[in-house]
Amino acid sequence: MRNPSNTEQPPPARDALAEEFLRYLEVERNASPRTIVAYRKALTAFRSEKKTPPWKKCVADDFRDYLFEAMKKGQARSYIRLQFSAFRTFYRFLVERKGLRRDPVRELELPKAEKKLPLVLTRQQIDDLLGAPLRVPKTSHAPAWMPLRDAAAMEIFYSSGLRLSELASLNVADVDLYTESVRVLGKGRKERVCPVGAPALEAVSRYRAAANVQSGPLFINKQRRRISVRSIWLILKRYVRHTSIPVAISPHKLRHSFATHMLDAGADLRSVQALLGHASLSTTQIYTHVTVERLKRAYNEAHPRA
Repeated sequence: MRNPSNTEQPPPARDALAEEFLRYLEVERNASPRTIVAYRKALTAFRSEKKTPPWKKCVADDFRDYLFEAMKKGQARSYIRLQFSAFRTFYRFLVERKGLRRDPVRELELPKAEKKLPLVLTRQQIDDLLGAPLRVPKTSHAPAWMPLRDAAAMEIFYSSGLRLSELASLNVADVDLYTESVRVLGKGRKERVCPVGAPALEAVSRYRAAANVQSGPLFINKQRRRISVRSIWLILKRYVRHTSIPVAISPHKLRHSFATHMLDAGADLRSVQALLGHASLSTTQIYTHVTVERLKRAYNEAHPRA
């Protein structure tokens, strides 16, 4: 006879509205897998911690209480803002697609984000990192062309300031050797064309010739399928260990470095915004703060009366 105390709990009820919203993000908004995972976690956490009414009957106080509890727990402001970004996008979807009359999240004022300047690699560190694939012994059983692939991926990553997901999504046809440019499908399925430097184009050509990549995905794995975002992350982590870079870095730091080095060399903010694929100029402006900090540091180190 089955012991009632050991019976399995019924699975949680399916959240049809949340699932439809997440499909909308993936299919229509071309949201990254990381965004979808983060938004799913935010919606699930709210429903599990708050005994709230259905989504369409929630009021501002439900979210205000949730915000208050999150701050009492000492959650990072950046994490709180990410959660409420999910709520805001979700309720915008409910208003536009499901006829909801009032958005309860719009009434809330969130804590201001901590101002953190992005970590930027020096040009010497960039050279050290980009040269690592061709000087580090390749792993056993790896195809001979793999270091060339790694070198090409990192070169084009830094050369064009791509997002990690954009880099993984590149096809052979997206890189135009004649116009020295790359066609990128960014956030919201917005297409942009970015210039590519000669070292990156040469690295791509060497890799393609060695790996016999003529069409389809540009960067492939051992099974000759498209390389994953996670694989590129692990590739970068592996090569960082063989450089003089003293800190752990994420692939996004190459994008930060691209933007900062462009501004340091005199590029205007609007051009860098277009190259990065930022919808808002305010997103790009953080890099101007980085360059000002670098100038202050150089001034303090070099000026006799600083």
